[in-house]
Amino acid sequence: MQLRLARPAEAEVIWQIRNQAIRHGCKGVYEDSVIAAWTPDKMPESQRTMIANNPFYVATTLKDQPVATGFLDLANASVEAIFTLPEWEGKGLATQIIDAIKQEAAKRGLARITLASTPNACTFYQKQGFIILQESVHPSALARAELRCIEMEYNFFTDK
Repeated sequence: MQLRLARPAEAEVIWQIRNQAIRHGCKGVYEDSVIAAWTPDKMPESQRTMIANNPFYVATTLKDQPVATGFLDLANASVEAIFTLPEWEGKGLATQIIDAIKQEAAKRGLARITLASTPNACTFYQKQGFIILQESVHPSALARAELRCIEMEYNFFTDK
C-alpha cells in the first residue's frame, strides 16, 4: 500500500469509493432512501475542484489503484471524505490518511482541525485523538435530509 496525493483525473474513482463506503458503513445508521439520495452515481463537478484545491490523499494498491481517501479542507481546517472501500476496511488505511492530514495541518501551523463524523465512525476518530464536541444535524442538499453527526476536533497543542 502506498499513500499519495490524489489527482483531479481520479475524481470519478474517488466518488465511487465514497459512495461504496457510505452505502456499506452507514446502512442502519440512516434510512435507505437517505443513503440512496446521498450517494448518486453522477459525481458533482465540485469533486474535481476539491481534489485540486486541497491536500487530498489516497491510499492505493501496488497497482496504484485508489482504495481509501481523505483530505484536509483548507478553507475550514476540517477533515473530510475519509472513505475506504468495504473490502479494504480494517487494514489501517484510514489511519494512515488521518496521520497524513494531521501532519499537513501541523505543517501549515493549524492549532486544531475539526470534522463531522457519522455516528458509526465516531469511535474510529476517537482512537485517532479526536474529541467529541457535540451531536448535531447536518443539512445535506444531496441527501435531501438532515444527517445526524458528531462534531469532533483534534487539538495539536493539548497534552495527549
